[in-house]
Amino acid sequence: MTAPSCVPSYSAVLRTRYACRTFGAALLGRLSYGMVSLSLLLAIAGGTGSYAVAGTVMALFGLTSVFLSPLRAALVDRHGPGRALPPMAIAYALLLGALAQVTWQPGASGPLLGALAAAAGACTPPLGPVMRTLWSDLLPDKAMLRRAYSLDSIAEEILFVTGPLLVGVLASAAVPAAGVAASAVLILVGTLALVRTPPVRAAAARRAERGPVPKRPRRRDSAAGGSRPRVPISKGLHGVIAVSAGVGLCLGALELLVVAFADRLHQPGAVPWVLAALSAGSAVGGLVYGAVDWRGSDRSRLGVLAAGLALVLATAGLAPNLYVFAALTALAGVFVAPAMTTAYMIADRTAAPESRTRDSAWVNTALNAGISGGTAGVGLLVGQAPLALCFALAAAPALLTAVGPLIGADRAGEGAVAEAAPPQCDTDTDTDARKTEPSGKSLL
Repeated sequence: MTAPSCVPSYSAVLRTRYACRTFGAALLGRLSYGMVSLSLLLAIAGGTGSYAVAGTVMALFGLTSVFLSPLRAALVDRHGPGRALPPMAIAYALLLGALAQVTWQPGASGPLLGALAAAAGACTPPLGPVMRTLWSDLLPDKAMLRRAYSLDSIAEEILFVTGPLLVGVLASAAVPAAGVAASAVLILVGTLALVRTPPVRAAAARRAERGPVPKRPRRRDSAAGGSRPRVPISKGLHGVIAVSAGVGLCLGALELLVVAFADRLHQPGAVPWVLAALSAGSAVGGLVYGAVDWRGSDRSRLGVLAAGLALVLATAGLAPNLYVFAALTALAGVFVAPAMTTAYMIADRTAAPESRTRDSAWVNTALNAGISGGTAGVGLLVGQAPLALCFALAAAPALLTAVGPLIGADRAGEGAVAEAAPPQCDTDTDTDARKTEPSGKSLL
């Protein structure tokens, strides 16, 4: 007999057996990411007495962390999180510990800090992509998975708000390097707790039953006469990655544009409040998006969300005062978490079983790279062009990349028919949970 249809709740997601334990361990480790950037910046600036050195070292840390993320995720796909994550977490924690020790007292060496930071960034464990893969194992129902991804995005917003607050407390109570040391402890404890959860052990058991994943062939490099490894992008994901980069460009540009707008009104103290409004809007948007039973294709919805973000951002540049500007910034945030939730869902559905973590990491890499590029790009525009034009130009990437998913969805024939069936709520969470027992049985 078919179960009655209903809209599953966030509490149903968390009541799924092992969900809270797994999600909690991942969040504990990911809190490190909410603290590490500000902690490193303050510690390096204090240890060297130079903001130029601090900026350079942070750039090295960010570059290796962001652009090597797909490679690290591919290692997780190949060897499993239980085997791949602990070495990354241990190396990352040790390197952060070394950075904390070097910057605890003034007189730190810039080249040494750069080498340690670049190495630490290269070892960053991809806990976000891994957790999204585990969500799809725990919750095979699409409606439940959408709520889980929304919950994940909301929690990430909260982590990146509370992380800097914790850094401030540690810096005032001890020294900024204490925040770096705390980040090392969090990532190590959170990662080791995550790999001991039943869903991770179940994935390892299934992997052992299937045997080793066959190696992908290497592409020949005719110019060099040799070969080089690839970390490919799954077919059908290029448009989603482009939209993620477009959203990132908007967000990176907006952070600097908020500062410029507040400076123009001679109210620099309002910047933290406006950025908090952006995060609050994103959290609200994620909650609403996950709670609604949407119809239509995910790809077309992704295009609409990216276009909505772009249009609100362009309008924000015309705000007559700070209150209207803050309201429009919050409204822009409403589109952010839903857009990224949808992008991650498409990546999970598009990916082959052996590349799910890697494809999620590609989406995350595009977002973070876009944020960095947006900040750098708009920095060249501010002061050279009218502020309203800067907002419009910052919105253009998201608007342009939104066209691809809309056209792609139409060409693929995706529509409401494919997703018209309402989700089925299974209140027997123990039934779903038995799929996650570490017995080697499939979680899907």
